[in-house]
Amino acid sequence: MSIFSIFTLLGGLAFFIYGMNQMSHSLEIIAGERMETIINKLTSNRFLGLLLGCMITVAIQSSSAVTVMLVGLVNSGLMDLSNTVGIIMGSNIGTTVTAWIMSLIGVSSENVFVQMLKPESFAPLLAFIGIILIMLAKLPKRKEIGNALVGFAVLMFGMMLMSNSVAPLADSPAFANLLTAFKNPLLGVLTGLVVTAIIQSSAASIGMLQALSMTGSITYGIAIPIIMGQNIGTCATAILSSIGVGRNAKRVSAIHLSFNLIGTLVFMIIYYALHSFLDVSFLDLKVTPVEIAVCHSVFNISTTVLLLPFSKMLVRIAEGVIKETAAPQIAFLDERLFKTPAIAVGKCDAFANEMAESAHSAVQLAIENYFDYEESKGQTVRELESRIDTYEDRLGTYLIKLSGSKNTQRDKRRIAKMLHSIGDLERISDYARDLTKSAMEIKEKKLEISDQAKAELTTLSKAVAEIVSLTADAFIHSDAATAARVEPLEQVIDLLVAKCRENHIHRLQGGACTLERGFVLSDTLNSYERISDHCSNIAIAVLEEGKEEYRPHRYMQQTKSGGDPAFQGLFQDYRQRYLSEFPKR
Repeated sequence: MSIFSIFTLLGGLAFFIYGMNQMSHSLEIIAGERMETIINKLTSNRFLGLLLGCMITVAIQSSSAVTVMLVGLVNSGLMDLSNTVGIIMGSNIGTTVTAWIMSLIGVSSENVFVQMLKPESFAPLLAFIGIILIMLAKLPKRKEIGNALVGFAVLMFGMMLMSNSVAPLADSPAFANLLTAFKNPLLGVLTGLVVTAIIQSSAASIGMLQALSMTGSITYGIAIPIIMGQNIGTCATAILSSIGVGRNAKRVSAIHLSFNLIGTLVFMIIYYALHSFLDVSFLDLKVTPVEIAVCHSVFNISTTVLLLPFSKMLVRIAEGVIKETAAPQIAFLDERLFKTPAIAVGKCDAFANEMAESAHSAVQLAIENYFDYEESKGQTVRELESRIDTYEDRLGTYLIKLSGSKNTQRDKRRIAKMLHSIGDLERISDYARDLTKSAMEIKEKKLEISDQAKAELTTLSKAVAEIVSLTADAFIHSDAATAARVEPLEQVIDLLVAKCRENHIHRLQGGACTLERGFVLSDTLNSYERISDHCSNIAIAVLEEGKEEYRPHRYMQQTKSGGDPAFQGLFQDYRQRYLSEFPKR
């Protein structure tokens, strides 16, 4: 084997890893929305978790990506540690599909249909189809299908390069002598572990083993321990991803490592026992790429069957190894989720929806507490406002970074909706806090609000409570029909506020109100008006979410020009309802 063969081997490995990453990333984008739905339906049922882990890994062709995603989800507080066990086991089964795909490199037959299964036959065709889709497809998902096809073709080309580069080893006495050392199972496990940990891809290391098997020099006795070691080595990615995360997230990596370590230990004991008491002459038989795929599948499936009943034990082992030494911090979104953007966007949605619910609760509580102030309710409003402030700051930063990832068009629009809305949600909570301050001032200074002013504020409060409820519902469910009801109500609230101010001036002029009470009332009216303005902004963001370009002025121009009959109908309905309730001066 010359120096040029080594260059070819390294180049083949590079093509293989690049193709695998490209295919994995594109498949992840294609399956992203469905994957998010699957994760959201996750339960504590370990059998369901096993199935989900297997499905997700098959969908994105990367068990490492799944484990890194789990670290991010647990570190963000979005998933319980116990729910990750089944998914980790399922991902180990799902990753065996890659080995089966690569085993096609060893297919040989004169039959034309069997010939079409050979990578050198179908990979160029897939690459050509992929390039056509990338260049001509208009839909983003079709372009990603093209990227996945090209990635797969590059992967198989890398596999063929590796196979061709090691072909001369079949006649090399030095290579044959080297392989005798690998008949020691412990050395085989260690080799598989180290190689996989270095290249951080069990699929690539399995591919290398399959390529070497085509020299006719690899036996079952050499291959099986290496496969066991590869399963341990694949944990390196998860271990590296757990650096700098909370202890609970570190335990995900510990579960992954302990699962593969225990499985390898059990099967090594079985391996040595068979060696000692039974005839294991089959271990000296030459192994093919297909048979390596079989061994890989049998080992992973058997390990899962063996350890699935002991899922809770694996969690206890992880908790015992990584002990809690300090009070847990409030979890938030983890940047490791950028590796699976669809999941990251879905979890951002969850936090943004929580902001909307909290802002709604804060306004509702502030309104209820206005005329009969209770400190406990006031404190709750302040706590909600503080929490929303934290969310707005951290979620905004996270979304800006996430927007730089390779997102689908739908996810880009979801990100835009959130970025345009979370600031308004934060401001709504600020005005809820201001309403609480006004209520506290009324109580502390024992200010008497006239019956007329109380009646006016009661009607205005109903309208504000309704617009906040509509806005939160429209935002959480991305409901354009509900969002379309917000702006008509906002304009009616503007009319109510104007009437309240006008009536207040008349009371001041008639001596029925004092300046001190007037200042509090003015602050209250300002808070109500600004809350409805921010609700309008959020509703427009929801309405614009389904459009190619975010243009809020387009909607406002259309509504103010009177060119939207549906808008005018809603405006008249709200106007009639609330102005009829508004007390006459």
